[in-house]
Amino acid sequence: MIPIHDTPLGATFAIKVHPRAKRNAITGELGDTLKVALTAPPLDGRANEGCIEFFAKTLNVSRASVSIAAGQSSRNKVIRVAGLSSQEVRTRLEALRPE
Repeated sequence: MIPIHDTPLGATFAIKVHPRAKRNAITGELGDTLKVALTAPPLDGRANEGCIEFFAKTLNVSRASVSIAAGQSSRNKVIRVAGLSSQEVRTRLEALRPE
């Protein structure tokens, strides 16, 4: 499983986004990064919004709890989840892990 870090502002982890996919899903891991497919295109911040929406739904937290800590204009991003520890995020992500 990828490293998830506790910070004063929440748990953080790295992702690599594949925009314009057929469906929203976690598709695997690439080194220390979680690979995520999103249906949203990378235009006008729609992929970023799609990413926040996806992780809020996936981790069962409010949209306001999820933010992009780094990589606003890149496929490589750091996601921050406020209100959850790194262990809680890990447990919720492992339940969705592709076989």
